[in-house]
Amino acid sequence: MRVLVVEDEEAIAGAIERGLVKQGYDVDVARDGAEALEMAAETNYDVICLDLNLPRVDGIEVCRRLREDRFSGGIIMLTARSSIRERIEGLDQGADDYLVKPFAFSELAARIRAITRREGSMREPVIETRGLELDPNTNRCRREGKDIHLTPKEFALLYYLARNEGRAVPQEELLENIWDEHANPFTQTVKVHMNNLRRKLNEGFEEQLIETIRGKGYVL
Repeated sequence: MRVLVVEDEEAIAGAIERGLVKQGYDVDVARDGAEALEMAAETNYDVICLDLNLPRVDGIEVCRRLREDRFSGGIIMLTARSSIRERIEGLDQGADDYLVKPFAFSELAARIRAITRREGSMREPVIETRGLELDPNTNRCRREGKDIHLTPKEFALLYYLARNEGRAVPQEELLENIWDEHANPFTQTVKVHMNNLRRKLNEGFEEQLIETIRGKGYVL
């Protein structure tokens, strides 16, 4: 179970990190909102403990961007602010829970367990096809038994193609489902991500997966 702690107060971040490590979690720490977004783009976290009052990008905006980028893990807001309006704003932007400072570590740990239990009851199926094994609950990709490290976006693209195996999926459909319906249809985002995905997926293998069908889209 991997947790990201986003907290700019070193003493609080250290205490949370030590407590979670003792309970068996793998823990990373980000000191500001921009760093948190970068780390979440590269690593699939099960839970993010997110301070509200952060440098560079505040917690509400971090939460909004995470959900916009299809982050599916749990988000627990940690804040010294206690107004109902601020709690509602955080929940409306995609937070799963709210904890007001100061709090007991045991309560935070209990809330993390509750969120992961809830997520466990909604696990998506593992897909096995074309020598691939794709687990969307951990973002783990394996090809012929070899682990392949993918970013969350790359994994989402591959999983979507696998769910639609044999069908050419247009770029517009990928933008709408992997990004959002407001994404620019003329962007090179899909092409760039697809090139990176193919490179990682096909390196060392004779059979090249993911074909581009001109005018129709991408097919696995």
